[in-house]
Amino acid sequence: MDAQPHAEQSPPPNPWAGSDVESLLRERGWLIEDSSPERLAWCERAASLLGPHVPDRDSLASLLQLVFRYDAADLVTAVESHIALSRYAARDVLRETGRLLLESSMFDSDRFKEIVTLLKERLELTPREILMPIRLALAGRLGEGELDRVILLLDPAAALPWSVRVKSARTRIVEFCAALD
Repeated sequence: MDAQPHAEQSPPPNPWAGSDVESLLRERGWLIEDSSPERLAWCERAASLLGPHVPDRDSLASLLQLVFRYDAADLVTAVESHIALSRYAARDVLRETGRLLLESSMFDSDRFKEIVTLLKERLELTPREILMPIRLALAGRLGEGELDRVILLLDPAAALPWSVRVKSARTRIVEFCAALD
């Protein structure tokens, strides 16, 4: 067994810039008019959050699509959703997450960490048991940490005008929970 401490891993290089994100948004019809400084700043943030975690342009587009397209009714009918929601305490996680999201105005990284911590304490669950249903309900699919970064882009995107309406984290959790009934 290696007794040496593990060296800290540096984040992977980011081959993407805000202009790449902006280009993808235009290609998909999510950004038609000229970009405002706020939208350009959002594109830069999207590139910095998502870029290091995607191998190619199609993968970046796939993650961006999760921000701009969301249909809770379709999500809850998918087989993988049924499997995820049948896991121990998944619905409890969603109910508590919904309540906590409705208590706050903006969902950011600090609030996300706070919610996960509160759920770990209240429900005595592992991070995986907590994050799987949250990622499904908010990002719209099952996956790993790249979906957390998608979730962090939701509220800032929802506050900006786009060619399509971007749903905030609060709106998504309400729609998802309503679709479960």
